[in-house]
Amino acid sequence: MPILLHEDPRYFRLGQGTFWHRMGYATSRVFITRTDSGNNRFNYSELLGNSLAVGVSNSYYPDSRNVGANFSKLSIQIATDALSNVLREFWPDVKRKLPFGH
Repeated sequence: MPILLHEDPRYFRLGQGTFWHRMGYATSRVFITRTDSGNNRFNYSELLGNSLAVGVSNSYYPDSRNVGANFSKLSIQIATDALSNVLREFWPDVKRKLPFGH
């Protein structure tokens, strides 16, 4: 999806600022992305790609083919991606503070 929509799927660390600012930035990146031209816009590839993945999942698990189950799966996937961004944002800082992180 990112190639078709000219979006950059990578997460770019903020790396500075307050904890809450960085946390907000990291979680917002599931909704905001950079385009190939360097501008920010709604992250269509995140929503469309995860929606397609839920659709494929439904073809394998036909007993969960309803709107509620689909929305639940999509919400979990988006939350997982947001958590992944938070880990990417803070892991280098945590690693530096560990005794074996240098």
